[in-house]
Amino acid sequence: MAEPLLEARGVIKRFGHVQALQGADFAAYAGEVVALIGDNGAGKSTLVGVLSGVLAPDGGEILLDGAPVRFGGPQDARRAGVETVYQDLSLAQDLDAPANLYLGRELVRKGVLGRLGVLDRSAMRRDAVRAFAELGVTLKDPTVPVAALSGGQRQSVAVARAVAFANRVVFLDEPTAALGVVQRARVLETVRRVADRGIGVVLISHNMPEVLSVADRVEVLRLGRRVASLRAADTSIEELVGAMTGSLDRADLPSPQEPEMQAEVRAESRPEQRLEPQAEPQPSDEEVR
Repeated sequence: MAEPLLEARGVIKRFGHVQALQGADFAAYAGEVVALIGDNGAGKSTLVGVLSGVLAPDGGEILLDGAPVRFGGPQDARRAGVETVYQDLSLAQDLDAPANLYLGRELVRKGVLGRLGVLDRSAMRRDAVRAFAELGVTLKDPTVPVAALSGGQRQSVAVARAVAFANRVVFLDEPTAALGVVQRARVLETVRRVADRGIGVVLISHNMPEVLSVADRVEVLRLGRRVASLRAADTSIEELVGAMTGSLDRADLPSPQEPEMQAEVRAESRPEQRLEPQAEPQPSDEEVR
């Protein structure tokens, strides 16, 4: 059975007296889009922070390709092939798309000029255009500042920057927030193309229709724990909301190593778990006396 690219087992994270993660589990597989959902305060951002190296866990285990790993910071995660696209995109608005793609990883000229720190702008532009084309991102003029691009184009640039250097997992935090319908569709197409390249894509979103349209699996957090792991094709918005709020009966969690056999959390399909009214016990003759 396929092994997760990135996995969390029983992760604990405290902030003073507040325990944000209470033994959280999570798994991301190669070539899939897995959505991470939960109500506000469920622990999504904290879990992503731990898995991307931003936060150090207080307990539990993180595994990369099946081997325990401990990231000392975001740079360690990036070197391991784990990238994150945050909601604010973290783009340099005055730089063009190629410069943003290589921000912090600039290519320098060969020879003496490279030793002097002279950038190879033509190589960065050429490689950036190729990287954008592979993801279906078309920029009429790659030399204009990203501030002049549309919201969808800026989001695509941020995703392309992460994918260009990620070879295992990419976290996308609300990638379509504040986008129009057309721009949202283009970004979701880009997300699907990323997964098709064999990279595990983790989508953090509050948009349930969007989650069901692009995700292969959905993992639900509630009160710092994973409460459900569902196949997107076999669930519904009502079930996802029910799992997030705790209003549905909870099925036994399936093994994260078997994503194609994820159990369904369907209240109507589990009559054996429903509590039927019980008749009140009648007192015995001894008790009556």
